[in-house]
Formats: sequence, C-alpha cells, structure tokens
Amino acid sequence: MVELRVEADLAGAVWKLTATPGEALAEGDPILILESMKMEIPVESPCAAKLVALHVAEGEVVREGQLLATLTRD
Repeated sequence: MVELRVEADLAGAVWKLTATPGEALAEGDPILILESMKMEIPVESPCAAKLVALHVAEGEVVREGQLLATLTRD
C-alpha cells in the first residue's frame, strides 16, 4: 500500500471540505476547495485512492506546502 500526501499549492483558506475520510476517490475527484484572492480552487485527488485523513478544517488558513490530506492506494 502506498501513502500519498496532498499539499497546498498556494496559501489560502479552506472554503469547503468535499470528501470524507474513508471515501474512495477517483483521479480528479475534489477533496476540498481553497479560497485565495476571491477565487475558489479545487484540490483534487492525484489518482484513484482512499482518503485516509483530512488535516485541515473549514475556515482554516493554510500556507503553501502545508499537508491537507493523506490518501492510500494499492
């Protein structure tokens, strides 16, 4: 089993969590939506995987490179 880390590409606020731990995700499925400079930026699953944990909460301000979620795949 491979563990994958999903990190923020930019600084912003977590506007909405769109996936829940334990959920199976397809490549491109949204995990959460960041808001930065009045734009909504979806953070998507890089591949088919299971969401193990979310490391942020709605409304939280995140910095570039911060860990957002952990996924696993076979």
